[in-house]
Amino acid sequence: MKVTGFTFIRNALKFDYPVVEAITSILPLCDDFVVAVGKSEDKTLELISNIGSEKIKIMQTQWDDSLREGGRVLAVETDKAFQKIGNDSDWAFYIQGDEVIHEDYHKTIRDEMLKWKDDDRVDGLLFKYLHFYGSYDYVGSSPRWYRHEIRVIKNNKKIYSYRDAQGFRKNNNEKLRVKAIDAWVYHYGWVKEPKAMQRKQETFPKLWHSDNWVSKNVVKSEAFDYSAIDSLSKFTKTHPKVMIPRIKRKNWNFEYDMSFNNLSLRYKLKLWIKNTFGIELGYKNYIKI
Repeated sequence: MKVTGFTFIRNALKFDYPVVEAITSILPLCDDFVVAVGKSEDKTLELISNIGSEKIKIMQTQWDDSLREGGRVLAVETDKAFQKIGNDSDWAFYIQGDEVIHEDYHKTIRDEMLKWKDDDRVDGLLFKYLHFYGSYDYVGSSPRWYRHEIRVIKNNKKIYSYRDAQGFRKNNNEKLRVKAIDAWVYHYGWVKEPKAMQRKQETFPKLWHSDNWVSKNVVKSEAFDYSAIDSLSKFTKTHPKVMIPRIKRKNWNFEYDMSFNNLSLRYKLKLWIKNTFGIELGYKNYIKI
């Protein structure tokens, strides 16, 4: 079985992405790894080069910043990396620049890839998600956060990145058939030094909207205000080992009152249905089999 990892990244230092941790967290599961590095305003290319693994193959890209509809440029960059994967790979393991896999799940992931490698019914593997917010001590607990997504796919070039690169589809907008596995993705996209988070919040809407929309709707500030959140839970387990040095370097404080809950009526209803009937309502970009 051959597995190739792939990802894309631009301005990793400017926006404080844990992309090195993301890549190295799944590198032991990969035979090789394709990284599409977009032309950046910082030393992102040097950062990726300094990982120093012979498995890593860097392709330099130019983002088309005119693709503002639905974050389409993110999917385009994902597809660039995916298309560079050789035909001899069985699986493609996708990881975004703010996602990390705990080493405790390596065996499960490898076992599941081996189990379903030759089953043509299975297009990919579905992971569970933890979304950290504000600090490394809290995770989002409201239905606003997506709970599952595809991160391992068959090396089938009829598969493509969907919308803003959150997930995948194939052929003509067909959802992938997936097997849910007992492994988690740790998403750290909402845990950054507040100034870096604010830079991201002022810049990234431009991937979805016009300059006029951004100027009217995006609040400018010196630092991001993490207090505007509806519901969080305390994280009591361990972080991936590759994240420990970054966590130790954390230089800001964020505390959350666990008794506070600002869930909308819609989210409260969704939680009640889930807790009462075990049914999760919402968008699902896959078909479980």
